[in-house]
Amino acid sequence: MTSRRLFLLRHAKSAWPDGVADQKRPLAPRGQKAAPVIGAYMAKERLVPDLVLVSTARRTQDTWNLIAPSLPKGIDRRDIAALYEAPPNRLLEVVRDTDAAVRGLMLVGHNPGLQQFGLALVGAGDADAIHRLGAKFPTAGLAVFDLSLDLWSDLHAGSGTLERFVTPKSLA
Repeated sequence: MTSRRLFLLRHAKSAWPDGVADQKRPLAPRGQKAAPVIGAYMAKERLVPDLVLVSTARRTQDTWNLIAPSLPKGIDRRDIAALYEAPPNRLLEVVRDTDAAVRGLMLVGHNPGLQQFGLALVGAGDADAIHRLGAKFPTAGLAVFDLSLDLWSDLHAGSGTLERFVTPKSLA
């Protein structure tokens, strides 16, 4: 079995300006502060994906753009419209379509789909992290799953170990 790592990152806190379509909502000041905190944490902990798939919503794009400078250059990034407000089954399809050469995959997306998808993947892990993920997946929250899979297409419910679940608040 090959070791793989899946990162689920919810976008940072967004603003709700009048007259702005949901897909175009920018980050709120709190989100602009939180995203770099997660980026610095990822760098310090060497949590570096090979490929990042980002929803086409502005708030997810802005979140990744504030995290990326903390990480090594050259991480492959793709904007994926299917991630916008995706339900768990669509997230599973996106992950299963990932090339076998990718060892570390990050999805930057939205709730409730990310939380539901993460909970479906849990087969093992730190009990406290699992409980916190089940209670709430806050903005800029990061769930990290370790997977023993030869191919991403082998991913199924219960096949992940929740290695950690961090939020900007938990890092403060």
